[in-house]
Amino acid sequence: MAKDKRTIDDLTIWDDAKMMIRKAQKDGVETVWDRLEQQEPHCPFCEKGLTCKKCVMGPCRISSKKPRGVCGADADLTVARNFGRFVAAGAASHSDHGRDLVETLHAIGRGQTSDYEVRDQAKLKRIAQEIGVEAADKSIQELALAVAESMIQDFGFQHNHLGFLSRVPQKRKDLWKKLGITPRGIDRDIVEMMHRTHMGVDSDAVSLCLNSARLCLGDGWGGSMIGTEVSDIIFGTPTPRAGKVNLGVLKTDQINILVHGHSPIVSEMLLSAVNDPEIKKEVQAAGAGGINVAGLCCTGNEVLMRQGIPMAGNHLMTELAIITGAVELILVDYQCIMPSLVQVADCYHTRFVSTSDKARFTGAEHVEFNYTNARSQALKLVRMAIENYGRRNQARVDIPQGSVELMTGFSNEAILGALGGTPGPLIEAIKAGQVRGAVGIVGCNNPKLKHDYVHTTLAEELIKKDILVLVTGCATVAMGKAGLMMPASADKAGQGLKAVCQSLSIPPVLHVGSCVDNSRILHLCSVLANALGVDISDLPVAASAPEWYSEKAAAIGLYAVASGVYTHLGLPPNITGSETVTNLALGGLEELVGACFAVEPDPFKAAQLIDARISVKRKALGLGD
Repeated sequence: MAKDKRTIDDLTIWDDAKMMIRKAQKDGVETVWDRLEQQEPHCPFCEKGLTCKKCVMGPCRISSKKPRGVCGADADLTVARNFGRFVAAGAASHSDHGRDLVETLHAIGRGQTSDYEVRDQAKLKRIAQEIGVEAADKSIQELALAVAESMIQDFGFQHNHLGFLSRVPQKRKDLWKKLGITPRGIDRDIVEMMHRTHMGVDSDAVSLCLNSARLCLGDGWGGSMIGTEVSDIIFGTPTPRAGKVNLGVLKTDQINILVHGHSPIVSEMLLSAVNDPEIKKEVQAAGAGGINVAGLCCTGNEVLMRQGIPMAGNHLMTELAIITGAVELILVDYQCIMPSLVQVADCYHTRFVSTSDKARFTGAEHVEFNYTNARSQALKLVRMAIENYGRRNQARVDIPQGSVELMTGFSNEAILGALGGTPGPLIEAIKAGQVRGAVGIVGCNNPKLKHDYVHTTLAEELIKKDILVLVTGCATVAMGKAGLMMPASADKAGQGLKAVCQSLSIPPVLHVGSCVDNSRILHLCSVLANALGVDISDLPVAASAPEWYSEKAAAIGLYAVASGVYTHLGLPPNITGSETVTNLALGGLEELVGACFAVEPDPFKAAQLIDARISVKRKALGLGD
């Protein structure tokens, strides 16, 4: 039976998005929702994880009539293999992001770049101490080199364990050792999963799932955590500041440049170039009122957190931002960049430019960035945008009016700083029931779900229950547009959380960064657990990826669970074809690692599940409901 065609009101909750979808239809531009409709119905074998194409004896589809593939793999093994490779790709993506930052820090330490420097020297020293690097008698440059070289070792297997495992509560480390899932090396465990899932290697579904957890832990406590901390060292640790969000941040009288992707290496240099005195003269000569830089997705989160640069939108807003007709240049690095953006840009005057050799796009312009040429390339890109401003067709420009203010910049240092430098006041608020618990709402958008509906509704329901929300990635834009990231939104919270927020002048939804910065949430959980002398799984905390879509999000979810954090998903991963793997995810992991997944698309029901979990953990700690 054919599904009813969704109306524009069914696609998104936002007026600016609806306006641009209508404009896309008028302009004859295809969007992500159009392509989703073209792809339906989806293959049920693929949705359940029962398709295998890892060798050319197949491809195979596992069913009740054909229960084994050519090699003999059943449903459990096929699903476990597929999921292992799925999260391996996700962990590789975030960890490769971290590698790029380490390479830049290494270049700073070796004196190979003058474009980048260590902005947070105090954090460099703290991180050195945490990962066991001797800082005494070293200059900042020498220390940068030593820290980078130690982190480089984390990607291989020369160390016995990752440097940031020093942060993990001892009870959790003992559990990982018992289960054999202590991460050994970021790249090593990813590569081993690719080996394990080759035909004729690991053929036990539970073994594959446990090793999937190990490689994901290497992402959370390794690659992602390295990416977060080194970004802070090089570009500065975020502090609370004001920002703005939605398509209304684009300017009709200015040169609009969008930065998109995940890495701050390019975007931070672009911001420096925009403020060059010669560039300002060229902007004036072009007849523009200035240069307006706005962010998309996680690159946008990075510059929002550190610089207060406005956010134009999240994943499902990327095409719509170009459809305004007001964007001179969209500058991308890597991850979550839809190839369709090249075609959408071609429908307008927008120039689409890639910057990373590992992320090229057919039909796009490419301007290679590295630590030796970053400043000159950034200036080149800004000049491309200035030159393109004259090609804008003002008759095709339609920018939704108005933007929403938000508060950003809540690094762990900022959060603890607001509490006097220790987690003590937060712990006391949790004990008193003013803050009953905390939930990280993270991640992507999925066009299968109404855009940002689950994000915003879940957050509103949780803060009503005195549950503090930490937000990263594309969920940030949703919370910002919903007005939940300003101190005044404390009025929407329960009385306990409201009082805490008002006393600290903070919102009930705290922006902690991009998707690699979920490692900030892991670290904060470890700080609380260590202060209380308990395991992370004992804390009244949870995580949620309400509208997730990517391999990275699955890896994040699994490292959260393996770290002891109960994790809600709005949609299931492609594992439902295996009863063994599904039962392990939804319950069996609880017995092994003290946490599991829950799948629930309804935000009200999801809030009830999370609230019940927090109540159980509070009672176990003797804190009441």
